[in-house]
Amino acid sequence: MPRAISKTLFLIFFILGIQQIAYSQEAEKSLKVMTYNIWNGFDWGKDSARQENLIQWVKTQNPDVLALQELCAYDVDKLKKDAAKWGHPYVQILKEKGYPTALTSKKPINLIEKNVDNFWHGLLHVQTFGIDFYVVHLSPSDADTRLREAQQIKTRIQEQASDQYIILGDFNSYSPFDAYWLESKSDLRTKMSEEKNEKYSNLRLGEFDYAPMSEFLSIPAIDVSLGKVDSEESYTFPTPALVGLYDQTAESILENRVRIDYILASPTLAQACSQVEIFNQGIPETLSDHYPMMAVFQIKM
Repeated sequence: MPRAISKTLFLIFFILGIQQIAYSQEAEKSLKVMTYNIWNGFDWGKDSARQENLIQWVKTQNPDVLALQELCAYDVDKLKKDAAKWGHPYVQILKEKGYPTALTSKKPINLIEKNVDNFWHGLLHVQTFGIDFYVVHLSPSDADTRLREAQQIKTRIQEQASDQYIILGDFNSYSPFDAYWLESKSDLRTKMSEEKNEKYSNLRLGEFDYAPMSEFLSIPAIDVSLGKVDSEESYTFPTPALVGLYDQTAESILENRVRIDYILASPTLAQACSQVEIFNQGIPETLSDHYPMMAVFQIKM
């Protein structure tokens, strides 16, 4: 083979090889998904210092998708202004009264459903990055209501028959995977028992309730924290920001720490989850009564 042809073929194969490597690197990237309950919309918009601190902290984490709960006193324009500061040009908010949920993203968001009639706070279902996101904020006051909410969401997902879904937010529910350490919290059980009234109770027959999370797990939806975060260190509520409020002390907050915020993923997406972090140390201790969490997925984009 003439030397000139040989060099040309070598160059062609070399370029094709570089293009293939570049394509592989471009096809699979990290998708950072975060959920955060921001606590009463920063006191219904009155705590601007905490608002700005949280915005700057989120910016440093650089999530691609952010689910939010308790956007009290927010409308879509206010959410757009905040989201722009952490680099998200696209937003979708469930409602503009009460306790809204929302989702912001670096890519366009396709609204699938806003339901404020059959849920305590409502259900927001959107698509972005080719994934169905269900942003939840289940009832904070009643175990039976939470179970009904979980069953409704389960039915929606199973009927949709997609293999690309994430359910995330404030579930106000306990996972059966946490029972081995949660059951020892007798003071918390007593406190919850004293809080019940004739209509609502957060306990089920006086015991911690694992039924709502069991419904989600049976969709199937995978708790992506499992195996990636130490269970007893995965608490998401309460934070020291509550000291001095609602009879909370530093000691009671330590004693009553639980996990009630989750990111659940379809089995296909769960396999692509490479990292989970619950930010329950440092700056987030002052930003809300909940801690945020983030999962990283290696997906093709």
